[in-house]
Amino acid sequence: MGIATAARKAGVVLVDYAYAAGEQLRGMLDRRRLRRALAPAGGPDRLPVLLLPGVYETWRFLRPLARHLAGRGHDVHVVDGLRWNIASVEDGAREVARFLVASGIPRVAIVAHSKGGLIAKRVLELESERIAVVLAIATPFAGSPLARLVPLAGVRALGPAGADIVGLAARPAANDRIVSIAPWFDPHIPGGSELAGARSVRLRTGGHFRILSSRELFLVVDEELARTSRRPPAAT
Repeated sequence: MGIATAARKAGVVLVDYAYAAGEQLRGMLDRRRLRRALAPAGGPDRLPVLLLPGVYETWRFLRPLARHLAGRGHDVHVVDGLRWNIASVEDGAREVARFLVASGIPRVAIVAHSKGGLIAKRVLELESERIAVVLAIATPFAGSPLARLVPLAGVRALGPAGADIVGLAARPAANDRIVSIAPWFDPHIPGGSELAGARSVRLRTGGHFRILSSRELFLVVDEELARTSRRPPAAT
């Protein structure tokens, strides 16, 4: 790795953590419920979207993306029961599945960040007929070797040998319904977010967190949701 690339990556890391700290602080200060936080509200002419945050994130961390989607006419949903998303992927997926059943939403696109993408992959197995597509942003499908260095159980579980990581990798049947969207450089997932059988989109934007408010990501998400809306529901 050359000096220029190393310097560029170092800059990405600094900006990424500054962005994450700012969004976490704003999320803690803003206690509005979803409908009051979004403007305008979604409409019936677009595919509903369910947002799933990453570990130690609440839905408020995804507010820039939520506002963009609502502004495009999508009805945006979140699962308050996930809280800070520190439970296992399996428990998180079952919480999401219960929400989908209770809400009665017949067909929804899941847009998920990091660990949220792992939960979405499991939800595809639990509630397949309800899920139109999963857009997984910066998701460690093969785990991250850096996770074992973090002294937090919720993060350490996302290492390559984690039970949820290994279990999901052994069940690839739903991978072709996933679009894996990754930054050019992700300091949290050095191995990348590739998933066999899924469609991969690589952004020119770098960072694990700051891509969540990037115009480039918004355009990719819009394109993928439009593509999905044009397809008939998958047969079950």
